[in-house]
Amino acid sequence: MSRLVVKVGGAVAESAAGTVLELAAGRDEVCVVHGAGPQISEEMKRLGLEVEFVGGRRVTSAAALRLVQRSLDDVNRALCAAIGPRAVGMLGDEIGLHAEPVPELGLVGEPLPSRPRAVEAALAAAKIPVVAPLAVGPLNVNADEAAAALAVGLGAERILFVTDVPGLLLRGAVVDTIAAGEADRLLDAGDLEGGIVPKLRAAVTAARLGVRAEIGATAVTA
Repeated sequence: MSRLVVKVGGAVAESAAGTVLELAAGRDEVCVVHGAGPQISEEMKRLGLEVEFVGGRRVTSAAALRLVQRSLDDVNRALCAAIGPRAVGMLGDEIGLHAEPVPELGLVGEPLPSRPRAVEAALAAAKIPVVAPLAVGPLNVNADEAAAALAVGLGAERILFVTDVPGLLLRGAVVDTIAAGEADRLLDAGDLEGGIVPKLRAAVTAARLGVRAEIGATAVTA
């Protein structure tokens, strides 16, 4: 039996339930981490709060954190309902997902490899833990980074990032495989922008720490 972490973006959370169930139908232990980026940004704009990202991380004030928590909770419930009775909803700050504070961004953390007992218990019971990316504090953490940290901490063999694009796109084409060094070069040169930046950084981190990493159809190798 292998262990797999699946990260699904907020834009595709509910529609990704079928993919999660397919993966869990075999002999894989599957842990899901989800985002809620579009939902959070929409709520912040509606309430007149500034939406700002630095390196893929959302600048998060105390007021924004309340919206983050609410949006993540809503997406978590909806995704669990879409997956069905095997899903077990979890908030990262309640189960012991830890992070180093990044105070220059407000109430934000950089997640650390964690092995929450609640996740282990759910996997042992053949359930599918569905984790919202908050860290103890609470701190807002990037969902891609949270997924990579959990994959490493849980000793997962594989991490799969499910998104609304087919993979890493370069010059309009999906890249089949990219080495960590080449990914670093692209990221450092500023050749990439948007949501792929934190995804690729997280995939590189996971790959270098021994987890097979895939962004859609793109394999990221150490």
